[in-house]
Amino acid sequence: MTARNGWPPRVVMRKAGGLRTLEAALIRSGLGPVAGVDEAGRGPCAGPLVVAACLLAPKAYDKLAGLDDSKKLTEATREGLYPVITRLALAWNVVVIPAWEIDSIGIHVANIEGMRRAVAGLGHTPGYVLTDGFRVPGIPVPSLPVIGGDAAAACIAAASILAKVTRDRIMVEMDRRLPGYGFAAHKGYNTPEHTAALNALGPCSEHRRSWRNVRETAGLRPLDPAVEYADAMLADGLEDGRVATDAAHAR
Repeated sequence: MTARNGWPPRVVMRKAGGLRTLEAALIRSGLGPVAGVDEAGRGPCAGPLVVAACLLAPKAYDKLAGLDDSKKLTEATREGLYPVITRLALAWNVVVIPAWEIDSIGIHVANIEGMRRAVAGLGHTPGYVLTDGFRVPGIPVPSLPVIGGDAAAACIAAASILAKVTRDRIMVEMDRRLPGYGFAAHKGYNTPEHTAALNALGPCSEHRRSWRNVRETAGLRPLDPAVEYADAMLADGLEDGRVATDAAHAR
């Protein structure tokens, strides 16, 4: 079966028997070790996109029992799990894609490229890769997109925490370097406070010029409405936004 626009059908993995169920099944089938890949920072109008890959050991460590989608965890819990993940993982890698590169190639292309780089940079070659939500062409080993993967597979959940904690730390440091925007609080997302600061101060070097609200504040010409719609879909994580091809993101 083929889904719309020629993409393969998406596979929904249900949470059953803990987050290691899918990984354990792949390992039993001789397809391990299994790496998970996830990202943080698709939607914000400022700051980098951070992509992480994580290869967990087959053993289900008690210290990793709290793994879950990073968005469901408190900041303190994420910070507590970060060093545990980096210590117990067989391999892990974090890739940071700056705002200027996102503007150059588009958020979806940046996300795909970041996932490729994250997997390629692992110090241990995986036998299989699980990605959160959508297909990632170009990964040199078998891979599977898992919708809601950071809440369904431990390796993706671990990757989501690595990405989220790394990006949050970057945004806190950015707040020190570029005061006035409140990056430490809103992490670059389009909150009312961020919008007010953007209107008062104008965009800084860390704002994404390809985002409509930033372009308008900077007095730049608007993008094609179809491209803006596709960008919004992708930033919101809606996979039907894949109708926006790489070419649609060209500026």
